[in-house]
Formats: sequence, C-alpha cells, structure tokens
Amino acid sequence: MKGAQTSRLTSLHDVELAALSAAGDRAAFGELVRRHGSSVRGLLRRMGAPASEADDVAQDAFLAAFERIGEFRGQGTFVGWVRKIAARQYLRRLQRDKRIASLAAEAQDLVEEPRAADGAGRIDLDEALRALAPAERICVSMCYGAGLSHAEAADALNLPLGTVKSHVKRGLDRLRARLAPPSGQSEGRRENG
Repeated sequence: MKGAQTSRLTSLHDVELAALSAAGDRAAFGELVRRHGSSVRGLLRRMGAPASEADDVAQDAFLAAFERIGEFRGQGTFVGWVRKIAARQYLRRLQRDKRIASLAAEAQDLVEEPRAADGAGRIDLDEALRALAPAERICVSMCYGAGLSHAEAADALNLPLGTVKSHVKRGLDRLRARLAPPSGQSEGRRENG
C-alpha cells in the first residue's frame, strides 16, 4: 500500500503536493522535500554555507515551509518559494552570528586570480562564486539563486537598495570576467551572439 501511495505522489505536480500538504498529508510534503532538498542545499552552499550548515538551514527552511504551506498559492514555483525562505533564514543566521562584518574583512583573502576552465571546457560556477567577495556572493546568490528582487534582497539583508545593486553588479562583472573563455578562443561566437 505504501509503495502505491509513493508512486501516486511522484506523479503529482508540486502545486498538487502543496495542496495535499496543506490538508495535512505529511507524505506529500515529504515528496516535496525529496524533490527539492538538494536544490535548496545547493543554493545555501553557493551563498557560502558550509555543507553541514547548509543541511541545517535547509531542514529549518523546509520545517518553516511546512508550517506555512497554506501561504503557498502556486503563483511561482514551490522550489523558488522554499529557496527564498532558506536564503532569508541563512541571512538571519549570518546576522545573528555577526559574521557579515568578518566576512567582508576576509574578502581580500578569498579573491583569487581567474583560472581557465578545465580541458573539457567546463566552467565551475561554485568555484567562481567562492572567488567573489562575501557580500557580492551573498547578493548575487540571493538575486539569481533564490530569485529575490534587488529590493527583497535589500530588505532581507537590511542594506540600502543601492548597495545591493552595486554588490550584484560588481559580482556579475567579476563572474563574467572569470567565466569568460580565454581570449581568442571563441571570438566568432561573441561577434555572432
């Protein structure tokens, strides 16, 4: 019987699972966690959380999402909604631990010279994000990984909107420079694209 229920749940859309979860179906919510847990943890890692902390914050975010599942109306994706919850919880944790100031001081130690992609031409986004200054990494991750607007990120970080926009712009510029193909390798593609 349990296998049939699991099979039924895996075929449902996230919005349907959220509705079942809001009605008290814990197995439906478990399916949402199974589907999206690694994505949420990945976002937190990109924001700078060590693996164990990313696991803890992701678990807390899913618990908060379960408690507030009735607020999810399907106007966006479930994974986007829970990522926003996780990003905000991680930022509150950073603020509570007063690490934002110490992260900014470490920025000079973390910035490395750009390295070329490996022989297969793959680009390691996580490595490129780690090379950003912590404030830039957090702002870029929140706006592009969690899907927050600049205003939402500014509110979550308790920073002025212009500061968040500056961090995002500098972070994106550094990522473009770091992830750009070596000069002369794909000139034709850039001119045509």
